[in-house]
Amino acid sequence: MDAGTGAPAADGERVPVPGRLLAAATRLFAEQGFERTSVQELVDAAGVTKGAMYHYFSSKDDLLYAIYQRLLSLQMHRLTEFAAAPGPIADRVRAAAADLVHTTVDNLDDAVIFFRSMHMLSADRRSAVRKERRQYHELFRGMIEQGRREGVFRSDIPADIVATQYFGAVHHLGRWYRRGGELSGAALGEHFAGLLMAGLRPA
Repeated sequence: MDAGTGAPAADGERVPVPGRLLAAATRLFAEQGFERTSVQELVDAAGVTKGAMYHYFSSKDDLLYAIYQRLLSLQMHRLTEFAAAPGPIADRVRAAAADLVHTTVDNLDDAVIFFRSMHMLSADRRSAVRKERRQYHELFRGMIEQGRREGVFRSDIPADIVATQYFGAVHHLGRWYRRGGELSGAALGEHFAGLLMAGLRPA
């Protein structure tokens, strides 16, 4: 197979090889773990040759890092939009909080891999991922601090604790949330955001 050839999708369009490899890696890493997934399993699931894989990814580790980058860049982009948008800060914090849950549920396999396989990244890539996570944390925390300065959020609890507690709850979604249940990602995001906002409301 030529490295640039893709297989037909349901709508007749060809799926590029990198996309097929990422889709296969995401499913397999989430289902059975990064360590227990072989390169042969990856290429078989993607329907490509090893040569095609190595044309785009030098190793299985590159696929893992690409999954991390995909989720981080998506959520950071969306948070940046909420932070820069006009409107009351309370509305923007609520929207950002709900969106974090929604995008996590929509990319649940990515999120499962994110928190289960961090130790499998190389030291430099682990450092890069943590730096990006800190940037997200700091931007979200900054929005909470803005709300405190404006008097719409309580000021007796440090913004760092608020953000850390919220992110901790979101990070555990992969352990208990199941697709096809009663709550969609959007509905769950609204519930999570509502609890956050209730906790931030001044007494």
